[in-house]
Amino acid sequence: MQPFDVFIAYAPWGDTGKVRPVLVYKLSFDAVFVYRITTQYKSKLLSINDWKQAGLHKPSYIDLSARVKLSRQAFSNKTPIGQLSHADKMRLMGAIVN
Repeated sequence: MQPFDVFIAYAPWGDTGKVRPVLVYKLSFDAVFVYRITTQYKSKLLSINDWKQAGLHKPSYIDLSARVKLSRQAFSNKTPIGQLSHADKMRLMGAIVN
């Protein structure tokens, strides 16, 4: 597991949550920090231009409104479905800094 890998995992959303694509942003000893990926465009979302390379089935967006902390166990025995392209990584890093 590396930053910018895309996985399918359960991601909480308020009082609920669902299994969805997530983008690994940062790893710690006991946790994985991710951004949720959605196909519904709203503000604070960054489009994934190379969505097929990321292993997604249709145009999608990274929800930058909040990072989500998941346990490493949520990713045990899983492999990434894809990874962000270099161009999408650079756009993400620019959006996070700004």
